[in-house]
Amino acid sequence: MSAPEPNSREDTHFRVLRMLEDNPELSQRELAEALGVSLGRAHYVLRALIDMGFIKLGNFSAASDKRRYAYILTPRGISEKAAITRRFLARKLAEYEALKREIDELREAMNEDVSR
Repeated sequence: MSAPEPNSREDTHFRVLRMLEDNPELSQRELAEALGVSLGRAHYVLRALIDMGFIKLGNFSAASDKRRYAYILTPRGISEKAAITRRFLARKLAEYEALKREIDELREAMNEDVSR
């Protein structure tokens, strides 16, 4: 299996950090489902974020199953999420502008074809 592209990996990290910030008690299975990835992939991403110091495990005290964990963003994770958000937004805006130009060019070409 090939390694994911850096932007793809960063986008996944962004999505996970964002989800966990809003809902730290998500299980790995729920996270995998929300991301549309396998349970193993979700575990791998969480492990990487823990190893990088962006999230930490805490006991989820309200759970009846005391083995459940909460994934808590660390101060470093919050800072990284902000940086990733800026890069993500810049990339998506560039994609939007390129797509908008392409749509405008196609509309112009269609109008030229109709007027012939």
